Amino acid sequence: METLERVLAEHPFFKGLEPKYLQLIVGCASNVRFDPEQCIYKEGEPVDQFYLIRQGRVGLEINVPNKGPVVIQTITEGDLLGWSWLMPPYVARFTARAYEITRAIGLDGKCLRTKCEADHELGYEFYRRFADIIIQRLQATRLQLLDVYGS
Repeated sequence: METLERVLAEHPFFKGLEPKYLQLIVGCASNVRFDPEQCIYKEGEPVDQFYLIRQGRVGLEINVPNKGPVVIQTITEGDLLGWSWLMPPYVARFTARAYEITRAIGLDGKCLRTKCEADHELGYEFYRRFADIIIQRLQATRLQLLDVYGS
């Protein structure tokens, strides 16, 4: 039987994380499903979740003035979706939309922030791991904006 703890332990984002931290994190996790074209969150709206994509595809969009929504990155199996839950004001920086049936593990941001505050080593691990995700998203945004405004 596949448990949430095992799924988390096998996900690339959590690879190498100490088992004691996985046990803490699993208490904040749940299975979620998104239908095709379902908006998972919208740019500018409060967000308090992130997702480990297990199956499916999700587009990250930004609204470009006079152009409308522009897809900056597509998130697929094995990727992580969402980092805005980690830093105030906890507002989505992108719009996320499922392109097809998407299954994921949803993690409650408030629950995790509380656990990170209680255990600063866990908090350090999250910030360290999320720094890579944030850099990837910012780089993808930069490249997409160069393409949008360069044409």
